[in-house]
Amino acid sequence: MTERSVNHATFVIRRSFAATPARVFHAFADAATKRRWFVEGEGWTIEAFTSLFEVGGREHSRFRFGNDPAISNDTIYLEIVPNERIVFSYTMTVDERPISVSLGTLEFVAEGEGTCLTYTEQAAFLNRLDEPREREIGFRELLQALAPLVERPPVDA
Repeated sequence: MTERSVNHATFVIRRSFAATPARVFHAFADAATKRRWFVEGEGWTIEAFTSLFEVGGREHSRFRFGNDPAISNDTIYLEIVPNERIVFSYTMTVDERPISVSLGTLEFVAEGEGTCLTYTEQAAFLNRLDEPREREIGFRELLQALAPLVERPPVDA
């Protein structure tokens, strides 16, 4: 018999970017830009990435590191306020096994000439296949990958 468990957790990450809220928001809204910082990286194979960024729209990604099992992320957008807020829910699976169900909220607030991004995640981690601290570390790494894309000078500058 397989052990079934659930661990509920909430974490909040605040990160400042030297870019306007519109530029940071765009990095979440534009599928090509999001793919670059969200799923691409050295050693990763991207098997799928689709995104329809609108309320009720869905995003799907499937990727793996080296020969590790495939990881899938399936998102639905619940609220979008341009340049201010994105609310979404998502599930993650590893090797087709559900590991978590989450509600995420991104808030973009002008901070001088930059942006303070606040990310809040409320999650149910399933069957001890993932842990809140690991997820928080992973999202911090994603925001680190996002920074150079939004903080570099615009192409037309």
